[in-house]
Amino acid sequence: MSRCALITGASGGIGYELAKLLAQEGYRTVLVARSEQKLVEAARELHQLFHSSVTAIAKDLALPSAPEELFAELLRQGMAVDVLVNNAGFGTHGLFAETELAVQLEMMQLNMVALTHLTRLVLPGMIERKSGKILNVASTAAFQPGPLMAVYYASKAYVLSFSEALANELEGAGVTVTALCPGPTRTFFQERAGVGDTPLMRGRIADAASVAREGFRGLMAGAPVVIPGFRNKLLATSVRLLPRRLLARVVRRIQEKRPHRLMA
Repeated sequence: MSRCALITGASGGIGYELAKLLAQEGYRTVLVARSEQKLVEAARELHQLFHSSVTAIAKDLALPSAPEELFAELLRQGMAVDVLVNNAGFGTHGLFAETELAVQLEMMQLNMVALTHLTRLVLPGMIERKSGKILNVASTAAFQPGPLMAVYYASKAYVLSFSEALANELEGAGVTVTALCPGPTRTFFQERAGVGDTPLMRGRIADAASVAREGFRGLMAGAPVVIPGFRNKLLATSVRLLPRRLLARVVRRIQEKRPHRLMA
C-alpha cells in the first residue's frame, strides 16, 4: 500500500511545490485548499507529471469544524496519513487596532488552531505505527515581534514553539516534527497580506520551489527546524542579540509602506 501525504494550502506556492516533491517520491498525495478550482487544477497537474494517485479535497480550514470533517473523510477512504504538511495560512498588514477583528480571528484559527487540530488527529496513528513525519510551515517571522503584522508574527512564533516542543516529546517514537521557517518568498501570500510594496519584499526574495526543496530535505532527515537561505539563518540568529524593544522598531521600519515617488 502506497504511503499517504496530506498537504494543506496545496493549490499553489510552497504547499504545491512540496506536494510535487512528495508525489515524485511515490507518495499518494491528498491536496487540501479552500479554492476547489485551483485545487483540481493542481491535482490534475500532479497526476500528469508523476502518474501518481492524487486526491483533492476542497476544505476551508479556517472553519472550526473543518479539521474533523477532513479527518473523517480520510478515514472513510481508508487513508492513514504518513506525512502531514501543515502549510495553510495567511497574513494581513496594518495596525492591529484598525484591522478587522474577524480577519484576525480567522487568521489565528487557520495558522494555529487548525494546524494544532490536524496534528492531534493524525499523530496517535503515527505513534501507533511507529512511523510518521510532520512538517509545520512557520516563518522567519517566528523569531521576532512584528508590528503592522502583529497577529501573523505571533501565530508563526506559536507554530515554531509548538513544533520544537513536539519534536522533543516524540524522540524515540519513530515520528519526527519539522518546522520550516522561510523568509520572504514569492507566492500569493504578499498579495493577500498587502505587503508587496514594503521594504521587506523588495530586492531578491526566494522562490517557492527552492524553499520547498530545503523543507523537504529537512522533513525527510527529521530536522527539528529548517531555515532556508544563509541570510535568513543569519538573521534568525542575530535577532536574539538585539534588545526586544529595538527589534520591534526595526521590524516595523521594514514593514512600513513607502509612498511612491513621482518622477519629474
